[in-house]
Amino acid sequence: MFAKIRRRLLLSYLIVLSLILGGFAIAVRIVFTYSLYKQQTQKLAALAQFAAANVEFENGRIKIDNYLRQNKLLTNHQGLHWFDTQGNLIVKKGSDTFDLSIPLTEGEQVNTIDKNRIQSVTLPIIRKNSKQTIGYVRASQSLEEFDETLKKLDLGLCGGIFVALIISSVGGVWLTRQAMQPIEKSFARLKQFTADASHELRSPLMAIKSNAGVALKYPAGMRETDAEKFQAISSATNQMTRLTEDLLFLARHDHVPSHSRETVNLSAILENLVQLYQPQAIAKQIHLKSHLMEKLYLLGDTNQITRLFTNIIQNAIYYTPSEGTVEIIASRSAADILVNIQDTGVGIATKDLENIFERFWRADKSRSHNSGGSGLGLAIAQAIAQKHGGLITVTSQLEIGSIFTVHLPAIPLNQC
Repeated sequence: MFAKIRRRLLLSYLIVLSLILGGFAIAVRIVFTYSLYKQQTQKLAALAQFAAANVEFENGRIKIDNYLRQNKLLTNHQGLHWFDTQGNLIVKKGSDTFDLSIPLTEGEQVNTIDKNRIQSVTLPIIRKNSKQTIGYVRASQSLEEFDETLKKLDLGLCGGIFVALIISSVGGVWLTRQAMQPIEKSFARLKQFTADASHELRSPLMAIKSNAGVALKYPAGMRETDAEKFQAISSATNQMTRLTEDLLFLARHDHVPSHSRETVNLSAILENLVQLYQPQAIAKQIHLKSHLMEKLYLLGDTNQITRLFTNIIQNAIYYTPSEGTVEIIASRSAADILVNIQDTGVGIATKDLENIFERFWRADKSRSHNSGGSGLGLAIAQAIAQKHGGLITVTSQLEIGSIFTVHLPAIPLNQC
């Protein structure tokens, strides 16, 4: 039980940490991308301004001085293009990878050419004297290095998150154990108290039951009303005895020694239980049927396995109305034994299914009747199944019925 809680705590912790780290990584990437892109845009704008400022206009034509080295532009994966006012190319320098068909648009833009992203900044060339626009200059640069830098950043962030989660999972295991220790100790003390109290209650309950039984056996001189009171005392004592026995079992079921297990013939147990409860079913006008596969063997405690199915069958008969049906179907797969106990009873609401194996729990409608039971029958059945490496599942619909499925590990056929 606590192992499951520890796993849920650890999973919740890792999910929250993943969301925090993921949000942090996204924020870092956005800020870094914006800063890097803005920095590159500013560099291109500065290059375009420099190229525009050093243009001369002679005889109605733009003259480009050879002040920018071709190899420097190539090294930086940059290119410069000068255009006249009609958008016709005059001179180009730098990389030849930039397609000249890019529309001449003043300002900053990004275009994709042959799967390569190209960033460009276009500025007007203004004549100093007349302030007249005499052409345009476009500075371009490949975003390949920019994208590669972002890929490295993504790889680093993802790798950092992965490593952080691994380290955190190791630390989380230790933290959850530390956090659960006080709870486990308190639960252990509570179980011990329950076991001790249940054990100590046995003797006084037995004394009350014995004296009430003697009084009822020799009613001479006893008034009729007194006999009714003693009968009520005896009935209440029986109910309290069953409750203490159930509590004692639940408090101690984790400590059943493994060497007490033996080969259990489940087919024989189920057949005996069907015969045992057939008179009760007939008295209530319920059809109790069974379809049992032969040679269903498992390792376990015969008394506990018998108690497991007794609780479920009693439960099915009690909550099935007259003319209803209770059917027991037992089969096996390669490694498991499957036993379905299905009834046409009052059923259980879907929202209540996850609670039916809780101790003392009763549904508002289908379990609200005063059955005289302790409310621990299904909890005990589930505890026994889990102790034997199995599990009980249930499906149900209101006013239609329920199907309890018991999964238990089977002994291989060649070992039976």
